[in-house]
Amino acid sequence: MRIAYIHYHLKMGGVTTVLKHQVEAVRPDCEVLVLTGAPPQTPFPAATVHIPELGYTRPSQKLADSKAVADKILQAIHSKFKGTCDVLHVHNPTLAKNLSFQKILKSLAQKNTKLFLQIHDFAEDGRPAAYFAEDYVADCHYGVINSRDYDILLKAGLKKEGLHKIFNTIHPREPKSRCDRPSSSVLYPIRAIRRKNIGEAILLSLFFRSGESLAITLPPNSPADYKSYEGWKAFAEQQHLRVEFEKGLNRDFKKLVDSAKYLITTSINEGFGFSFLEPWLYAKLLWGRKLSGICHDFEKNGVLLDHLYLKLLIPVEWVGYDELYQQWRSWVLKTCALFQFPIAEPHLKASFENLTAQGTIDFGLLHESFQKQIIIRILRRKKNAERMRELNPFLVRPGEVPDQMVLIQNNRRAVLDNYNPSLYRQQLLKIYEVVCQTDIEQKIDKKVLLAAFLDLNEFSLLKWSEYHD
Repeated sequence: MRIAYIHYHLKMGGVTTVLKHQVEAVRPDCEVLVLTGAPPQTPFPAATVHIPELGYTRPSQKLADSKAVADKILQAIHSKFKGTCDVLHVHNPTLAKNLSFQKILKSLAQKNTKLFLQIHDFAEDGRPAAYFAEDYVADCHYGVINSRDYDILLKAGLKKEGLHKIFNTIHPREPKSRCDRPSSSVLYPIRAIRRKNIGEAILLSLFFRSGESLAITLPPNSPADYKSYEGWKAFAEQQHLRVEFEKGLNRDFKKLVDSAKYLITTSINEGFGFSFLEPWLYAKLLWGRKLSGICHDFEKNGVLLDHLYLKLLIPVEWVGYDELYQQWRSWVLKTCALFQFPIAEPHLKASFENLTAQGTIDFGLLHESFQKQIIIRILRRKKNAERMRELNPFLVRPGEVPDQMVLIQNNRRAVLDNYNPSLYRQQLLKIYEVVCQTDIEQKIDKKVLLAAFLDLNEFSLLKWSEYHD
């Protein structure tokens, strides 16, 4: 088969890593070509063609003619393959990072191109600035990276024969042999964007039992996330907290993981959820917050995650019920307006009362300003820390689980058995065959899709609001 791929850029990390894994997986069986809006920063394992009109656009930028760009794509494909491709695999097609992207894809579909559109991130899931007002491409095959998104898109009108699960792959790693020297750090191995919920990781560090420090590996890239990150750096310094930032800069990542006592995650929103799989490959315990919608697939495949917590409860009175409600309500209304999504006032009140039942609220639903207030309360009064342990018994022994090595060995084996490159290759090739052979008539109902993600019973200020210092 001849497979062409499209992505906005080939910058290191994220979707580019997934695309690289896909190319490596199918290259023994397929001819491949990658079309990109920005050339690769480092050597890439496939022929690439730079088409600038596929890159990110700015709001004020004059947009290219979509039909002309579609012709340019087809010309590049024809030049490489001396004919058409069997499948054009497009990554993150529903994000308006390029304001012409939907029109370009629709032009390609009109020219009988076999499209496979793989969604990693939804604009409807906390990214209103990347939302397309127009309908998404119809009558083509779609792919998703978890069962949560699969179920949502089925409800939004896609058909089983035209919607495919393609879970990401993990490359096997040999864990380091046991280190005799006790570690003094707990590692959060992420790029510190807002949805990674840095404040919660800092709160957890207040309960570490043996004086361990919290180490956060990398700073964010985007300006919006950087404001929050710099705020947490300043806060940690002001409060004399045992938190180390940018620990992963200029350090070997594997050595950093090997030297950690254990790894944590406090993220409130993920697409695939590598952070729930990778620690076990290093023979390290993962502890922290579990995202049920994401972890369901992993648990179904034998990865044991019952030791992770679902919520971190705090008393609503610590931030003030009225103040919290006013800010929460304001951001719900602003968000709904951005998506042109109507919301009834009684529904607002009922959802907030549900979130604050029993006089508590999940820490992950709060923005940075509220989170800092809570951390200061815990630092200033011992009885507040005791109250936190009463509400969240897992804080009594953070990072401790029975039969730790048994858990690690089980999870490592489950990850290797279910997310290895060989299985990934088989899944991809099977999907490509179906896309080649099966015409499909289907369309995404955008209102149903938006309603599924804009769930007020899970509405988080950290996810949806602007940064609050």
